[in-house]
Amino acid sequence: MNDAAVRVAEVGFGRESQHPLATRFTDLTALLLEPAFDAVVLGASLEENRQMLRHLRARPQYGLGLIYCRQQHDAQVLALADGAPAASWPALENACLQHRERLAVFNNGRPPQTPQARLLAWLWLRAPGRLQALREPGNPQHYDYPLARCLGGEAVNSQALVRDLAQRGLLESTALVDRIRLCRRCGSGQLNYVDTCTECHSLDIRRQASLHCFTCGHIGRQAQFLKDGALVCPNCLTRLRHIGSDYDRPLENYACNQCQAFFVDADIQARCLDCGEQHTPDQLQVREVRHYQLSEAGMLAARQGLERDSEPLFGGLAMVAANTFRTLLDWQLELIERHQAPRFALLGLRFHNLAAVLERLGPQRGHALLDALIERIQVAIRDTDRCTRTSEEQLWLLLMYTDGAGLQRVVERLNRISELFVGQDLQDIRLATVGCVAPEGLLEKDSAELLMARLAGELQ
Repeated sequence: MNDAAVRVAEVGFGRESQHPLATRFTDLTALLLEPAFDAVVLGASLEENRQMLRHLRARPQYGLGLIYCRQQHDAQVLALADGAPAASWPALENACLQHRERLAVFNNGRPPQTPQARLLAWLWLRAPGRLQALREPGNPQHYDYPLARCLGGEAVNSQALVRDLAQRGLLESTALVDRIRLCRRCGSGQLNYVDTCTECHSLDIRRQASLHCFTCGHIGRQAQFLKDGALVCPNCLTRLRHIGSDYDRPLENYACNQCQAFFVDADIQARCLDCGEQHTPDQLQVREVRHYQLSEAGMLAARQGLERDSEPLFGGLAMVAANTFRTLLDWQLELIERHQAPRFALLGLRFHNLAAVLERLGPQRGHALLDALIERIQVAIRDTDRCTRTSEEQLWLLLMYTDGAGLQRVVERLNRISELFVGQDLQDIRLATVGCVAPEGLLEKDSAELLMARLAGELQ
């Protein structure tokens, strides 16, 4: 752990100070002239805190740092700040030291350079973090991610950045906030919905009193039914005496002032107020707005190296994404069903209590333990085998051309990993394994998802 003295700055507190050991500044101008502090505590008004937060998060030296707000919090503040500071100096100092330690582990110690890496680093430092989508009335798309915008810069499309990370599986949704519809040409959500004529699509339509004849089903303007002071259907000439038995009044009727068309329901058009494009409602782009946090795959990539996320394999362990692994397994199951070949084995491993032990060990010692586990697993399997991780504790191996005896030998080699779990800090970890050899171990209509779910039940 980096034992350099912790430096904390307080901005906007006036005469009061929460931490006597902190360095006090009246505004950001003086703060930014100094070397970066480990933490900044803001104590001004709510609006001033919002402005200072946005300014600090956009600065390279404070984008990932700890920034606290002493009192008032709203959605903007919660999306960018780290909450309220610890009441005692030792607790605040400890938070700063842990922040340093986690940053040293991120991406194998390489500083984040790209907007994607900075956003992942921010979430990793507060794992799993919280990426909030906030409603912004002035935004053409109605919502934005303030944190992604600050860390990425004004030139970066923050929504596209977040969608890209989510599609790569590095972020996972925590809540669906809204579902919005956007212009197909410019992507704006500034839309005006108008009723138009079903024949000529003119805006110049009006509501028209109308009648519906029960005898022949004719619907027309009320004036057409008036004849010599009585109601007579112009189509079948039936005299209409009693509403409800001879005729009724439809709820919605319109007449067009341009083409004189008469219709019950108007057409709906969505007109973009930014570019003028006209759409029917079903032609609009539908986009879901969600809150996110760092996924298991995102935490793994942050720990083992972001450059590996774009590669199909993680070194000799041949680690692939969970979806890719399921696709490979489905392919093998289809080959087995059609040709009864090739033989393969699916092996599941679960390191019970590993997540809790890693939390207890801290980032650096936990990272070293994971590296040791991966090295042991690498020795036990072949280069042609494939592996994936579906959680921090659970690992799956696809062992090609492996029968029951071969699977047993692999299990015996993997069980030697338990030699690592000695000492008071590691004794809680327990390795459980479960395996299946194809085709004899398969059930009818087994898919990759069903097979893995069935075996995972035995790993609990």
